[in-house]
Amino acid sequence: MKGSIKAYIAMSIAMTTVGSSIVVGKWVTQMFPVFLASLLRFGLAALLLIGILLIKEGWPKLTRREYLLLLLQALTGVFLFNICLLVGLKRTPAVESGIITSTTPMAISLLSLFFFKEKMSLKSWIGVIMAVIGIAIIQVLDAGSEASSSSGFSWIGYTLLCAAVISEALFTLIGKSLTGALSALAITTYVTLWGFVLFLPMGIYQAVSFDFSKPIFTDWICLAYLAIVVTVIGFALWYSGISSVSTSISASFTGIIAVSSLILSNLLLHEPMGWNHVLGMVVVIGAILFTAQSEKPSKSIDRVYENGM
Repeated sequence: MKGSIKAYIAMSIAMTTVGSSIVVGKWVTQMFPVFLASLLRFGLAALLLIGILLIKEGWPKLTRREYLLLLLQALTGVFLFNICLLVGLKRTPAVESGIITSTTPMAISLLSLFFFKEKMSLKSWIGVIMAVIGIAIIQVLDAGSEASSSSGFSWIGYTLLCAAVISEALFTLIGKSLTGALSALAITTYVTLWGFVLFLPMGIYQAVSFDFSKPIFTDWICLAYLAIVVTVIGFALWYSGISSVSTSISASFTGIIAVSSLILSNLLLHEPMGWNHVLGMVVVIGAILFTAQSEKPSKSIDRVYENGM
């Protein structure tokens, strides 16, 4: 039980940092181009993580399969997720985008069932569905208060948002499969390093024409926050947490992203909070508590990984 509580705390903090990245990211992207900001973020994080890994554990020896899985995780959860989400949101009406992105917990559970054959109890499915409903209440009803008459949306936007959801789900599942073979620190280091490499071409392209004298001290602090707190600390805590819980629990905990980003947006950016926000937060938190209390030990994904995907 103590191990589970530690895992819940680790995942809660990790998803809170991800939620905070949405708020801080609004500030950063006002000054830095997206690819350049991502390149600087993951570059700084990679340097810190490599140093910490060498001091604490030494450089791990990986199999070809582990190299490929780490690259795939960086490609899906770091690179493709950010690109598909940012471009997809611009091409999709607010209400529809809220509906699609709120299905992330369900996508994680369904892909886990399909790829890893991890069975979930009825109560676990109810908890995941509750998380989806809670996120939808926060995002969809809030989006419904905005004008949704954008004429630039198309099936491309829907496709990109669906791809973002699937990418995030794969990021969680691949990370869980790797926790049985590698430490949380090693996974975080490799995924961050691969993320830096993937953003390198477009990041350099944007850096050539960027005026580095324009960012003020606050801009650099926000960028450092994304690198150190969200990437280094957040990623490591997430991998540490998901290594000892079932997929349904980790799926439900992703709902904290919407809750934390909402609270921080209200506190730091003074964005309004309505009744739907409060109701949505209550449902998401209830879903997490319900899933955590009802979940029984299930077939470990780590064993499935050892036997082959």
